[in-house]
Amino acid sequence: MSVNPEHKIDDSSGEREPIAWISRDRAPIEHASVEAIAIRPPAGATPTGHLKWILSALAILVALGVAATVWMTRASTPLATPLANDRSIPLVSVVSPGTTAVTSSVTFTGAIFARYDMPIGIDADAGRIVAIHVEAGDHIKRGQLLAKLDESVLVPQVNRLAAALEQAHAQAALSAAEYRRAQAVAPAGALSAEDVEKRHAASVTDEANVKVVAAQLAEAEARLNRTRVVAPVDGIVLTRKAEVGQIASPGGDALFHVASGGEVEMRGQIAEQDLAVLKVGQPALTYLTGISRPFSGRVRLLGAVIDPTTRLGEIRIALEPDPALRPGAFARGSVTVDKAERPVLPQTAVMSDSKGTYVYLINDHNQVERHAIRVSGTIDAGIIVADGLTGNERVVTTAGSFLSEGEPVTVAPAAPAPTPTP
Repeated sequence: MSVNPEHKIDDSSGEREPIAWISRDRAPIEHASVEAIAIRPPAGATPTGHLKWILSALAILVALGVAATVWMTRASTPLATPLANDRSIPLVSVVSPGTTAVTSSVTFTGAIFARYDMPIGIDADAGRIVAIHVEAGDHIKRGQLLAKLDESVLVPQVNRLAAALEQAHAQAALSAAEYRRAQAVAPAGALSAEDVEKRHAASVTDEANVKVVAAQLAEAEARLNRTRVVAPVDGIVLTRKAEVGQIASPGGDALFHVASGGEVEMRGQIAEQDLAVLKVGQPALTYLTGISRPFSGRVRLLGAVIDPTTRLGEIRIALEPDPALRPGAFARGSVTVDKAERPVLPQTAVMSDSKGTYVYLINDHNQVERHAIRVSGTIDAGIIVADGLTGNERVVTTAGSFLSEGEPVTVAPAAPAPTPTP
């Protein structure tokens, strides 16, 4: 058996060679030097044990190299500034709204109605309808025949009474002639005074009978005329419920509904607080579904009471007759109550909380100030400010909820005006 002598590391000189670490870019790192570590295997170690100690030393060197690399990487990275310490001044956009000519109006909804809706029925004896001469939507004149009832019973009565009247006239004429002759011969003694008085009584009785028969004939003719349903006024037939063969009776449902004079109006419900700014005679516009043009009119009537449940009052707008204004149609009304010059702001600039409606202004020191305003309405361009602004202030347009009062800000420059296209 042969024995290999072991080579011992002589460190008696006391000098240790520095080790230079190489980074990923192959450049030596001068700041990180590690002294060589003399690893001496224990006495009596075998060659295999010697190899294990060498591998352990290499692993330690590699770990030290990785640690040095990580330390250098962190040292070269700047530290992030905490959000709480970031005090950068926000950039805001502002607008000076100036003033715009705006109109304040009150809007409401309702329906179209006939101003005078007149129901027409019969006031005679019940009868069967035998003819109808008008339809819904027809324009009618006063006295025009609308419908006719059965008159087969009344016509013979009228004819009989007419004949009786002629007979009564003849009898009265005969009695009157006999009385005149009696008066002529009475002085000669041809007739007694009693006979003269009898003839006088017969003449008076026959004359009274003529009046009785004439009255009966007039009554029968009136009943006959009532079988003809005629229009009492000029207007437009709104509805027709009469049908041929129907039995019409007094006190029943109306056979026709007529708009007297063809006049129509809009009736709507309006909020309690808006009634205070409205007056009779103010101009109004009415819009119908499916028709782009408005119909002009005027406030004709304002309700005298307010519904305690809905807190709404009635308003009526008188309209000019038009074929497109059909009673029952849904309508939207608008009454102009005021015209003035008011600032108009974007909707994003106006905010509200428990203290009221407000905007944020930028003062001369570029600091945020809270300013209370009063809004009167909205238009397509934005929100109308009725009180609180003159129009010359610098108002924050967006993201005002992220600002606080007194905070310094930077005002963004105004966008250049667009160049007109030729």
